[in-house]
Amino acid sequence: MDNLHGKRVIITGAARRLGRQFALTCAKAGASVVIHHGHSAEEARQLAGEIKELGGSAEIIQADLSNPSEAITAFERQLEAESGWYALINNAAIFEPVKFADTSLAVWNRHMDINLTMPFLLSQSFARKLGKQPGRIINIVDWRALRPGKDHFAYTISKSALAAMTQSLAVILAPHIQVNALALGAILPPSDGGNEDKIIEPVPAGRWAKLEELNEAMLFLLTGPEYITGEIIHLDGGRHLV
Repeated sequence: MDNLHGKRVIITGAARRLGRQFALTCAKAGASVVIHHGHSAEEARQLAGEIKELGGSAEIIQADLSNPSEAITAFERQLEAESGWYALINNAAIFEPVKFADTSLAVWNRHMDINLTMPFLLSQSFARKLGKQPGRIINIVDWRALRPGKDHFAYTISKSALAAMTQSLAVILAPHIQVNALALGAILPPSDGGNEDKIIEPVPAGRWAKLEELNEAMLFLLTGPEYITGEIIHLDGGRHLV
């Protein structure tokens, strides 16, 4: 499959976990991939090497998203230096299990900077670069974004705002750029191996998502009908319904 042949895709937080899967999916579909990382230089190098072994093209950009004003400067340099841009995947996020009463201003600002402000700035710069060329922006949100609860307060608010921004940008950037979101549930078990049964218990599908399902959903948003924009597609086994 080479539906993205000749197209350049930039993915934030691409060195590890879900971002790594997105990068490999795009590369296998023929895209030239720009791998962003914050503090995962070795993982980014390994991923770039793996993509090149597959016959693909990969570049690496480092930027600390907790400092949006400096990070966007690095991204804008990358955008200006290259051509053939087609897609931006706003994947990078932090996810801290802090409740409302315990949320300090520092915790709040950290979540907003990384999970919301950076996608805003990147989308703005990306859209400016594309002009009237066709393209896609895909925001990674969470089932909690449309069904908030008591936990992960700052994270949930940041993702809810990102979901709202997705739909607003879909209107603003039409008809040239389609903007959609993937609202994810139980995709990859925690890296520390904890609470796996507790996470899966309320999921109607009763299991973790398969990586192939994640890849298929991403490819659909990258290569599917241009008439689809402003959608928030849940890949969560029905978790947002219960």
